[in-house]
Amino acid sequence: MKGMDDRPRRRQAKTLKQELPYPYNQDLSKVLRGLNRRTPFGRRRLANDPLTAAYLMAAVRLIQRHLGPGASRTLADPDDADSISRPLLSFLSQRAVAAEVDHNPPPFHCQGRVSTMRERWRHQSNFIADVLRFGLWASHYPAAHQDEVAEPEEEVIHGPDPVHGIHQVCYWDMTRLMTTPMFRLGLIAAAEAEGDAVIREAISGRHQVNTPRWKQFYDKFLRSHHLRLRPGVTLDDCADLLVAVADGLAMRALADPAARVLDHARQRSLLGTAVLALIAGCVERADPGDGVPLEQAVNDLVGKASAGPARKSG
Repeated sequence: MKGMDDRPRRRQAKTLKQELPYPYNQDLSKVLRGLNRRTPFGRRRLANDPLTAAYLMAAVRLIQRHLGPGASRTLADPDDADSISRPLLSFLSQRAVAAEVDHNPPPFHCQGRVSTMRERWRHQSNFIADVLRFGLWASHYPAAHQDEVAEPEEEVIHGPDPVHGIHQVCYWDMTRLMTTPMFRLGLIAAAEAEGDAVIREAISGRHQVNTPRWKQFYDKFLRSHHLRLRPGVTLDDCADLLVAVADGLAMRALADPAARVLDHARQRSLLGTAVLALIAGCVERADPGDGVPLEQAVNDLVGKASAGPARKSG
């Protein structure tokens, strides 16, 4: 009888789950692994409970509030502009998250309690681990924004001005990175990844999903323009290089707004310059003949080192 009485509530929860925004409406059972349930069925059910999503939404809102964009900073001394509190992830306490649930937007639950959080995550460390897994999940970026970049990507592959398309894609990528709270969370996570298997796995999982997507795009670009990579250079190399450059430039721009990383007037970025430089250095025409390795191409460009003027004896 108890199971029968519970079915209407489960149907209501399933309907509400479907009404949640992406990616909260997705199956989170493989993402949330710190939940307080012993059986796979129990963990799967709790992972996809709308109330669980409500606590995740509250955590994401707190991350944005404290890490940005538009971060709220608290001064320990109102008369000292340098006395900003820097709590890292301490702002995700159970009490703070439960209170934040009360301010969730619809259709999320808007009533939070520490007790219901503890029913889901026995320890705070389990909750933080699941927040990191969820926050660094590849479904946040760029998967949720693919339609925004479809037109410039088409310009890169089939359009009459692929260079303009490259600048558009790179400008989009940089501006999106800097306005994505999860990117800022990733910076903190990376700093604490050493010795923390949960964080390292979350970061690695994001790259394992995103890297093939970018490699496929690079491959389409090369094929459509009858190009190939120089011997010794791989698509993995290109993907790793460009991810590192994009993350580094975004971090530079966040830390120093005066840095000339983005040109909003022309909608260009230094990432676009880096991509063009990589193409110029690592790509060649796919014509018959032996390819020239990158090192040889640079040697051919700069020539052999000059011996310099002879030293005078004595």
